[in-house]
Amino acid sequence: MKLAISEALGRMSAVEGPRRSGAVRLVARLWRKSSVAGLAVYALALGGALGLATADWATSGGYPFGGVQVGAWTAWPRASAANADPYTRAVNARRGEIPLAVGEGLLMTAAVDDMGRALDATCTYQIGGATPPARAWTLTVAGRGPREPGRPPVREGFTSTEVLRTPDGRFSVMLGPDVQPGNWLPSPRASGPVRLALRLYDTPAAASVGSLDRTSVPAITRLGCAS
Repeated sequence: MKLAISEALGRMSAVEGPRRSGAVRLVARLWRKSSVAGLAVYALALGGALGLATADWATSGGYPFGGVQVGAWTAWPRASAANADPYTRAVNARRGEIPLAVGEGLLMTAAVDDMGRALDATCTYQIGGATPPARAWTLTVAGRGPREPGRPPVREGFTSTEVLRTPDGRFSVMLGPDVQPGNWLPSPRASGPVRLALRLYDTPAAASVGSLDRTSVPAITRLGCAS
């Protein structure tokens, strides 16, 4: 009797062994497939997140391509061109702006002074001298962001018709955190980077940006910084 039971158990083990090993192989195969699928999903999610992050970074500031350097200023003659690169068009769409066409004017921006140092809201700068020939121009602090609650409105820029000039027709604008006599632009924030925008309207310089030199654009001189 005992011998018969042992033989029966042995036959069952012999039958279940291949079944068990087959089940193990099936589970392993499914695990490998799920691992590959999970890795693919992870790679797609990571790529999508990195793509969105880099696109946000590339379009959150100024134009990334197509600039022409003139002293401390960068001219953007093709910001509104029909064949502008996709990043430039994305920046325009994100800002909700219609940039100046070549026949209308020229946009120039500056984020550094004449020494190549980044413009800082804690520092005081003198901006002035000459501008390229134009029917009119505006000089503004770009990227101020929303006004702080409770803070009174402040001047954000000057136009060529309202800026105070010297007898020889030249001008000087002071940019800084402290009130200055004459043409004063308040710093946009207590600390952090600053960017200036000079827009020239109806100017021949829009079609010949390469002919401009640093003496034909306003100089940006740092006078001092808060300690």
